[in-house]
Amino acid sequence: MPIKFYYVYVLRSLKDGLFYVGYSDNLKQRVYDHNMGKNVSTKNRRPLELIFYEAFPNKFGALKRERYFKTTKGKAVLKTMLKNFTVSNVKT
Repeated sequence: MPIKFYYVYVLRSLKDGLFYVGYSDNLKQRVYDHNMGKNVSTKNRRPLELIFYEAFPNKFGALKRERYFKTTKGKAVLKTMLKNFTVSNVKT
C-alpha cells in the first residue's frame, strides 16, 4: 500500500512577486487549481509558480509546518530558505 503524503508548498506570484503558503494532499492538482483561479486568495495574483515544497507522512505535520510558515518568525525563516528564488523587490 503506497504511503499518502501531505505537502506544504510555496507559490510565488509572477504578477506581484508575493508568496503564498498552503498545504494539500495532491500538490499537482492544488497548483493547477491556484492557476485556474479556483482559490480566492490567489485568484488575482496569477500566474503562480511553485518554488518550494516539503512532504509529510501525515496531515498533522503538514498543517503544523504551514501554520509556522505563516508566523512572523516562520516568514523570516522561509525568506532565508528561499533567498535563491527571490529578487530584491520580492515582498513576503
